Amino acid sequence: MKSLFRITVDTNPELCNLHCIMCEEHSLLSNFKENLFRETGLKQRLMPKEWLENIFTQAKELNIQEIIPTTMGEPLLYEHFETFLELCKKYNIKLNLTTNGTSPRKTADQWANLIIPVTKDIKFSLNGATEKTAEGIMQGLNFNKQIENIKTFSKIRNSIFEQSGNYCTLTFQITYLQSNMHQISDIIQLAADLDIDRIKGHHVWTHYKELEELSFKKTEQTINQWNTIVETAKNSAEKFKRKNGKKVILENFFRLQLNENKEIQENYECPFLTRELWISATGDISPCCAPDNLRKTLGLFGNIQNQSLTSILNSSVYIDLVKNYKQKTLCKTCNMRKP
Repeated sequence: MKSLFRITVDTNPELCNLHCIMCEEHSLLSNFKENLFRETGLKQRLMPKEWLENIFTQAKELNIQEIIPTTMGEPLLYEHFETFLELCKKYNIKLNLTTNGTSPRKTADQWANLIIPVTKDIKFSLNGATEKTAEGIMQGLNFNKQIENIKTFSKIRNSIFEQSGNYCTLTFQITYLQSNMHQISDIIQLAADLDIDRIKGHHVWTHYKELEELSFKKTEQTINQWNTIVETAKNSAEKFKRKNGKKVILENFFRLQLNENKEIQENYECPFLTRELWISATGDISPCCAPDNLRKTLGLFGNIQNQSLTSILNSSVYIDLVKNYKQKTLCKTCNMRKP
């Protein structure tokens, strides 16, 4: 079995200052919080500070290279985020951060100087090149302020690199929607202007019926539309160069098949199994980043409160998943699956 490379720790999945339309938990289309309270009595899941040291200790023992704080809520709102940064430094494990770019609780300057020295990559959720498009998707966002914050991070990243040699990549992370991908050329130009290293995206998980209309996977026409966007993106990446003359790297921009084969090819390898694990705010372990309700179909893998990461990796349920995931319905339809 390959060694784990990364773990994600869902520190504060219900704590966010935006309502992105495609978010499993914070979209105004979601009744997730109502269901959570009905099922558990909890209004909000927050990982206890006392768990963090144990998680980092186990991560170090497994030679894990990167650790991600929550990707569902806004991690900078987590009241123990500064402790998270201290533990990254103490155990020499690089932070991998996804943030909405609003810089809550501190200024962008303050956050950048704290985060960048211990971080490998910062992904800014960016879903449009104009105020109208971006704010229509990431509801509650001040787009112009977000861009100013990203400029600050980029400037400080470059300064820290010159002083210390530690280079933290900056990424725009996009959800592919029919309401934003008409701006892909402008987004790539914006990335180049802000000295962003790469753009990474994924097709929308259709958690709600309303999102089905925004997916590129629904008809032959929308699939063809998406495939044209892929070519536009590649051409734009060649056209718009960063300050150092390098092009913005595009990740997960690949063509869709008109008659997509749901069966997983024999030589395909899941990018998550044996490489990553997810730890929820209540301690439950998961093998991938699929939405909560879908992830549960893969099995129950234990809880960090009474089991170690090593024991979970060696458990029969995990070993069976690694062996048989290509037969799982979720895996056959995974939005993260590459051709």
